[in-house]
Amino acid sequence: MTHPNKIKGNRFENEVVATAKKFGLEAVRSWGSNGKSLGQHEECDVMIEKITVQAKIRKSLPKWIEPSEHIDWQVIRADRCRAYVVMPLDSACQMLKENKDAKK
Repeated sequence: MTHPNKIKGNRFENEVVATAKKFGLEAVRSWGSNGKSLGQHEECDVMIEKITVQAKIRKSLPKWIEPSEHIDWQVIRADRCRAYVVMPLDSACQMLKENKDAKK
């Protein structure tokens, strides 16, 4: 029987694909959550356009990582490490759509 966390992860990956498609973007979930099925690294769960995505869902996120409704991006970084942008999935998809439309 499939583990409940696996079911939850699969559901979230499908949600990510559906959100991207809502914006008119090409999106596909890798078979078995293994990017090798898409010709990518095994950690790739979803492809949106040509972007590899690893989808992670947790019961809760640290409070400090949840951006304020008054900002668009939150940039986070650990000491001596790379910086990362945290933003709503809809915002990221909208940016990809605008970029795709601008190239037409």
